[in-house]
Amino acid sequence: MTKEIKSEIMDGSDIKRAVTRMAHEILEKNHGAEDLVLLGIRTRGIFLAERLKDVIRDVENAELPVGTLDITLYRDDIAVKGGIPIVGESNVPFDLNGKKVVLCDDVLYTGRTIRAALDAVFDLGRPSFVRLAVLVDRGHRELPIRADYVGKNIPTAQQETVEVRFDEHDGYDTVILKGEKY
Repeated sequence: MTKEIKSEIMDGSDIKRAVTRMAHEILEKNHGAEDLVLLGIRTRGIFLAERLKDVIRDVENAELPVGTLDITLYRDDIAVKGGIPIVGESNVPFDLNGKKVVLCDDVLYTGRTIRAALDAVFDLGRPSFVRLAVLVDRGHRELPIRADYVGKNIPTAQQETVEVRFDEHDGYDTVILKGEKY
């Protein structure tokens, strides 16, 4: 069985609108940009964080620090997946202590990636709080984790997959839903 594209959930303009709305929600909930930092989870969470930073800069005239987290070694499924994990680089060149951290990822599914990211964040410092921004929330949580800022909620079946593509990495912007082809 292979998975085929069932539908395009978001195109480039939908993604742009969602990111703009999320940036405004972040500013509203935090009463501005003071002490805010964005941390993008490798790989596509980094692009979401950068896009949020750009909108916030344009709206608030504030340049937010953006860091990147690689959570590979914090995952609870390394042994299950087998093989040698490919570890990328984390880059958080600023102090997290007392900061308002917004973790950014492309898709929220089981919550296990976010749990791993939280472990990574608290190994780097003690922020005043951590909030979560995701472009897509597809449900099916295995852990009690929810996003504070969501671009789009997409009800899915567990056997389906949601794929996010960002121009910076993939050459185009889209969110697609894939399902089984028999």
